[in-house]
Amino acid sequence: MTGLHLLQIIILLLIAVLALTTIARKLAIPYPILLVVGGLVLSFVPGLPTVRLDPDLIFLVFLPPLLWFAAYFTSWRDFRANASPITLLAVGLVLATTAAVASVAHAVLPGLGWAGAIVLGAIVSPSDAVSATATVKQLHFPRREVTILEGESLVNDATALVLYRSALVAVVRGTFDPSNTVMDFFLAATMGIAVGVIVSVVSCWVLRLTEDSFSEIAITLLVPYIAWVLAEQAHASAVLACVAGGLYIRQHFSAIVAPTTRIQAKAVWDVLVFILNGVIFILIGLQLDTLREAIPADQLGALTVNGLLVCATAIAVRMVWVPVSAWVPRLLSRSLRARDPMPPWPNLLILGWCGMRGIVSLAAAMALPLTTAAGTPFPFRAEIILMAFMVILVTLVLQGLSFPALIRILNLADDKSIEYEERQARERAATAALTLLDAMTDEDWTVPDHVEQLRIHYSRRLQRNVNSEAPDTEGMKEVTEAFRRLRHETLTAERLAVINLRNEDVISDEVLHHLEHELDVEALRIGIGELRVSYVQSTKKTTRKITKKPSKKS
Repeated sequence: MTGLHLLQIIILLLIAVLALTTIARKLAIPYPILLVVGGLVLSFVPGLPTVRLDPDLIFLVFLPPLLWFAAYFTSWRDFRANASPITLLAVGLVLATTAAVASVAHAVLPGLGWAGAIVLGAIVSPSDAVSATATVKQLHFPRREVTILEGESLVNDATALVLYRSALVAVVRGTFDPSNTVMDFFLAATMGIAVGVIVSVVSCWVLRLTEDSFSEIAITLLVPYIAWVLAEQAHASAVLACVAGGLYIRQHFSAIVAPTTRIQAKAVWDVLVFILNGVIFILIGLQLDTLREAIPADQLGALTVNGLLVCATAIAVRMVWVPVSAWVPRLLSRSLRARDPMPPWPNLLILGWCGMRGIVSLAAAMALPLTTAAGTPFPFRAEIILMAFMVILVTLVLQGLSFPALIRILNLADDKSIEYEERQARERAATAALTLLDAMTDEDWTVPDHVEQLRIHYSRRLQRNVNSEAPDTEGMKEVTEAFRRLRHETLTAERLAVINLRNEDVISDEVLHHLEHELDVEALRIGIGELRVSYVQSTKKTTRKITKKPSKKS
């Protein structure tokens, strides 16, 4: 495949990603599901080139920034508070799923050895961080369940990959040592975390020395790959290196870069993650074309049934493990029962049903070697890949599509903890500002009027925040919405007037961008950043308003 041909394929994939994502938003479904289905449909289109997934490309190019990004937006406080359930899912559930899937695969595929069956179990055992994050962010999940799910999906890849590599060695070389597997896991996990923290510490030091926002953003894009490569060179867990690095740097990023860098970096990272996610999910669907070539037509039906059995096993194990792992620790510990009561069953059901597999499972399956150390073909390679693909497809599409309806049926209680914490933080921030202003004297500040103006401003903000603790009424909501509608109209008029000035060559584009940025920030501040108006209709309407002569009364 030539470089030009590859570029054309990438452009076509990006166009498909944008189109399918737009359709997904219109249909109000998580976009990863529609991208996978779209990839499946494209794989049946005659004449399109076969896109083969390179596992090294996935592990080195896609996973580092995606894992880093997911870890960066994971609350370290909530992660620590839920360390026990996360560990039970990220380690215990992976082991249980691997054992159950291996047993089923060994039974339905005569001739498949236990080592090969464990390889399949390890491939499909971890839920995927990319799939989970991309899906639950668009749905109203309970806050604690989101933390547990994201924490599990960030850590369980390390457990699964250690099992996968150990079982793979057993198939290729014919040797398997469980004690070495356990030792390898703890050693790889410890070293991986150490590498991630060290890279983050160094990157924070470099960011403090850098004063250019573009260089700072480039550093944030580079450090996930540095952590991944160094961990791989040290034979440590590259997954945990990125997870530890993202969690660590999140704790310090707010204090070491300027607000402009944070705003710009957020925009850059959002676009990067969106593109990587979109390409990954559509590549998952496109792999069906490759699998059709590898599997004989007369065996495809039987293998599909076997794949569905493996998928049902993986789903059933999770559905059983989640409530049991929540109930048993509380049964054994009275203090835990008092400190952390049993979660409601709808929350456990949601957490049990949310076990999508994704790109890590597919990349691990596609990375299976073609031959063993003896030179013989890798046993049941095509069958393992197909059944892993079935698990990924069913969990992504079936479970992903059913989430919105399931959440509506369960009628989960609204989680007000975030609103409470935000109100508390606003009150603390306003109080700190007032304390600073009260400590100032005329000698400290040459313009006392400004101090008084700011004191009034923060006093009003603090008063509004205190009053917001009172129950909201419909009348208050109507006032708020009316104000937002009016503010949206005035901002739209300002924006279109500035654009007209630029179109008439009265102002430059630099001035336009500066003023437009101020309007955008104001729109975001009052919560109408997502609203927009048709340019043509608004131009006519706003132009009439702007050019209309003022009345005599005014």
